[in-house]
Amino acid sequence: MGIRVNGAPSSAPDDPGPSAAEHLRDRLGLTGTKIACGSGVCGACTILVDGTPAASCLLPADHLAGRDVTTVEGLDGRHPVQRAFAAHDGLQCGYCTPGFVLEASVFVDAWRAEHGDTRPDRATVADALAGHLCRCGAYEGIFAAVAAACAGEFDTEADQAPPRADAPAKVTGRARFTADLAPPGTWEGVIVRSTVPHARVLKVSADAGPDGAPAPLADLLGEDRLVRYVGQPIAAVAAPTRAAAKALAKAVRVDHEPLPAVTDPEAARSPDAPVLYRTKQERAAAPTYGEAPTPSAPWNGNVRGPGVLSWRGPTAVARLRDASRRGDPLLVAEEYTTATQVHSPLEPHVSVASWADGDLYLHVSTQSVSKIADRAAKRWNLPRERVHLVTEYVGGGFGAKNSLSPDVVAAVELSRLNGVPVRVSLDRSEELTDAGHRPGTRTRVALLAGRDGSLRAMSVDSYGDGGVSVGSNAAVLAALMYGRSPRRVRDFDVVTNRPPGEPMRGPGGPPMAWALEQAVDTMARRLGEDPLSLRRRWDGNPKRRALYERVAELPLWRDRPRGKRTGRFRRGVGLAAAGWPYLLAPRARVELVVEGGTLVVRSATQDIGTGIRSVLGDVVADRLGTDAANLRVEIGQSSSVHGTGSFGSRTTTSMGPAAADAADRLREALRELSPDVPASGPVPEHALKEALAAAEGVSVVGERGLDRWGQLTPDMADLAVGRGMSGAVHVMEVEVDTLLGRVRPARCWAGIAAGRIYSERLARNQCEGAVVQGVGYALFEERRDDPASGVVLSDNLEDYRIPGMGDVPETEVYFHQEGFEHVVGGGIGLGEVSVVGVAAALGNAVYDATGHRQHDLPLRPDRLIGDQR
Repeated sequence: MGIRVNGAPSSAPDDPGPSAAEHLRDRLGLTGTKIACGSGVCGACTILVDGTPAASCLLPADHLAGRDVTTVEGLDGRHPVQRAFAAHDGLQCGYCTPGFVLEASVFVDAWRAEHGDTRPDRATVADALAGHLCRCGAYEGIFAAVAAACAGEFDTEADQAPPRADAPAKVTGRARFTADLAPPGTWEGVIVRSTVPHARVLKVSADAGPDGAPAPLADLLGEDRLVRYVGQPIAAVAAPTRAAAKALAKAVRVDHEPLPAVTDPEAARSPDAPVLYRTKQERAAAPTYGEAPTPSAPWNGNVRGPGVLSWRGPTAVARLRDASRRGDPLLVAEEYTTATQVHSPLEPHVSVASWADGDLYLHVSTQSVSKIADRAAKRWNLPRERVHLVTEYVGGGFGAKNSLSPDVVAAVELSRLNGVPVRVSLDRSEELTDAGHRPGTRTRVALLAGRDGSLRAMSVDSYGDGGVSVGSNAAVLAALMYGRSPRRVRDFDVVTNRPPGEPMRGPGGPPMAWALEQAVDTMARRLGEDPLSLRRRWDGNPKRRALYERVAELPLWRDRPRGKRTGRFRRGVGLAAAGWPYLLAPRARVELVVEGGTLVVRSATQDIGTGIRSVLGDVVADRLGTDAANLRVEIGQSSSVHGTGSFGSRTTTSMGPAAADAADRLREALRELSPDVPASGPVPEHALKEALAAAEGVSVVGERGLDRWGQLTPDMADLAVGRGMSGAVHVMEVEVDTLLGRVRPARCWAGIAAGRIYSERLARNQCEGAVVQGVGYALFEERRDDPASGVVLSDNLEDYRIPGMGDVPETEVYFHQEGFEHVVGGGIGLGEVSVVGVAAALGNAVYDATGHRQHDLPLRPDRLIGDQR
């Protein structure tokens, strides 16, 4: 019995093994149906079966027989929901978007049939889309898009182009992610991982295959032949199908010599604990989870550190010790902890590799095209021009996709060994185990105030819990807050036999703010002072001070409830301040080339949902006075000029000025060919068209240029620290159910000070998404490990919960766009600073509601209920 797919007849699956998602993607090429969680939790694989939404990752393919199936490709961009999603920017990376669109289309059609062209309220939309997750956090745009489509506002084409240039490709499923790519003849690779926390590997062998020969093994171990955590890659195998590759991997034998292991941070600090890194060379080779180079620090067993930063540190320590001895009530000394937060982008780590005539061809889901191509060339001893890396679209990253990760190495080695293209894709369990995380922390904060309310001393000691990795910087970031009073901050790492961390959005920032900002609130109450007033006095950062002035007039803050709350449901409002260093990429380049009368914008940068593809086109178009629709933007290819990686809040502030410089250089080149091109201002449409026709093949390359005041550090592999810091203030309103211990974020105001905003809607979306991720960090996200073996237990999206649409507050974003006039382009990055203070603001709001200070993240119901008793 056949099936109908998108209105056309199709043969029914003849193999009962695959899921409906696999059949649609691999057999029919309908890759708009995404596979993310594999367990029916995230909604990315949603299809319509006889008009009803279904999770195709759980639906056996043979159950489609005799059914009418619609995928996102079947909507063909004609449904009002698709136009509304594009217009309201209800997406970021776009990986989850097809599933949202299909579910929303059914809801919108049913709503309008019953209610007419009216808007559903926020709770109704959240309920309708409860089975869908967006890790980027684009929920505010989704709420707006669904409501507008229900009201009939997008029954016809929108008058204006969407703010995101690639929105049409993403809402229709045409955007091709690395997970969607498999050249003809591609084999599937599977990684063999350690099942023990610590061992010396003696031998790795594979059973003979059907042809009598053992499957070729790609070796993924280092020279020391050690495994240091459960889940560490050891080897990889490949076969024509994933099922066959899994069978081969299961048959691989790993002979090893067990070694003592320690999987608990407290136990690791004991003098008699097994030591992970015994030699200087081993310690130097320990993986790091910081974005910048990790400075050297002493080691004592499994403890690395302290890394110290101080300003009149001895004075601070002496004042704090003296205050402790005399029991000074204006000494706040508290300890705070945060749990491990996992990146978990919905598109997993995935790589496709092939070799041809000695050249290496790669498709990688990466945030750093140029860097990964450079590292691949170095690892496989190739000239850089013989590495061809393409990343057209990336389904989220958040800092986890910046390295030459095991999936890349395995794909390349397996392709070389087997002589065919090989794809290696992590499943959700692997993604949640060994693809990176924000390490947990234990942070001690001590603040001393004078009788006049001034800050007299600060001390912060933070211990990072990054498994086998190091790179704690939470305490250092605290030193950059609240003026120049005497302070000493110290960062430590405690290494254990658990998976390594990776940089995650604002590395070190959220745990720092969770501790410091709650301590500041505690001090305000000791002083009998309003928390906003105290920050306004202590904080010398002019950008945050401008935000404080705004908060003072904000009804959410000004009209908040005061005094003790009673009853089961209690509302509270809290705030937190944040800062983030200004980072830039000195080597950013943008090329403009004329091809066939069309102006093409090229760079090897990448867009993980931040919108740099749109920014590049808009900057060039604005500089020349034309429409961005007249340009073609091509990013994500290593053959292009160097583009900075999409991480570190440096992409737009680096690539935007490079695009402007390229546009200015092109204008000069065109003026030599056409007298009608003006020296400045908009280029008349006819003049630009004629000039481009005469400029076939003309190419110019723009650079970022130098800031007026220079930069604080030299170029560190395309990373430098500029002068100045971005600022943020978040105000959060929550409702606490004191009976069940549940916290419901109701409203959030996010004030961001990062100078010029290149694209307001895209920037707003980033800041709204940061609030979503901060709420997840505060309330739900907690990687759980087996204390005996270090095995990750929360290795699926049921046990590791990320926020859905019903979990997030209604968010308003305000941009303060002054203060960075010395910066080329006038603005700096905002992706990091917009997430740093969210959890702390929520924690302060919970205290305001309940009168109980929470010290540990996440704010689980058992912790809140315990404090109410």
